[in-house]
Amino acid sequence: MKIDVLTIFPDFFKEVFDFGIIRRARLAGIVEIGIHDLREFTTDKHRMVDDRPFGGGDGMVLKCEPIFAAIENLVETDVRENFPNGTRVVLLSPQGKQFKQAVAKEFTDKAEHIILICGRYEGVDERVNDALVTDEISIGDYVLSGGEPAAVVLVDAITRLLPEALGSETSAANDSFSNGILDCPHYTRPPEFRGRQVPEVLLSGNHAEIEKWRQEKALEKTRKTRQDLLKGENN
Repeated sequence: MKIDVLTIFPDFFKEVFDFGIIRRARLAGIVEIGIHDLREFTTDKHRMVDDRPFGGGDGMVLKCEPIFAAIENLVETDVRENFPNGTRVVLLSPQGKQFKQAVAKEFTDKAEHIILICGRYEGVDERVNDALVTDEISIGDYVLSGGEPAAVVLVDAITRLLPEALGSETSAANDSFSNGILDCPHYTRPPEFRGRQVPEVLLSGNHAEIEKWRQEKALEKTRKTRQDLLKGENN
């Protein structure tokens, strides 16, 4: 998979993808990540990427020209209908659809090239949305200074779902939200610490009972902290 990030702060990403799973996936050729400075796609001597909004109001708005030029440079067209198959252009903004595990899985399954546009200021000229954006995504009901942190979240969540990225076929399948509920509690050595014991069932070697315990505890944890995930139950 190829992921390109459009930003006015390319240095934000200088080292953030050089650790852990993302680094291993990059070195293995599972994912290719490109960072692009929007200022490189401006045509004026001041390299302006923003301007005041028509109609007045506070703040500035990211201009459409450099974003259109950047997209055209990456996919050789500035019309969404002509994008190559598997291309997704994602605008990161508070107004977008909430990012969830199912959305990450959809990108992993269906996308081959993802372009992330990091919103900033009061937003992005709406003509970018009208002509280029395939998905407008928000990582939560709060406002960030820009889309850069959200881009890191998407890259991480999507990359770890790519085949062979985790080194285990079942790791991602057992994550929280993958089955519609939270993950179960986990324990490791030592079996006793400061009077707190690891549940005996996990030490029993009985895999059927261990799986049953994990499912029960996953549901228990979900009921306690995220009842909204259990829509089929009477909470």
